[in-house]
Amino acid sequence: MKHNPPAVPDALVMGQALARCEPLLNLQRRLAEADARMKVIRPLLPSGMWVSVSSGPSEADGSGWTLLAANPGVAAKLRQLLPRFEAALQDRGLQASPIRIRVQSTRRA
Repeated sequence: MKHNPPAVPDALVMGQALARCEPLLNLQRRLAEADARMKVIRPLLPSGMWVSVSSGPSEADGSGWTLLAANPGVAAKLRQLLPRFEAALQDRGLQASPIRIRVQSTRRA
């Protein structure tokens, strides 16, 4: 009797599947870049603002990085600090694109 191979190939280990997924690899790279930038600027933030600022991912096309502010007041202060942020990032070789400041929307269901 002839043995037929299975019609469905063996499943990949999760890590192998993720390593082959280009969109996920790109997202991981962008998030890692944003995290590296945030680590540079966090010490430059006034300590009371730490919880009010978060990082968005770097743009896929390399056109910028977004800082998310909890409210318009925090956004205004971040805009004042932009020259410091840009200088610190440039010193670390991380700044090749502009920093955008956005107020994070809070939607209530």
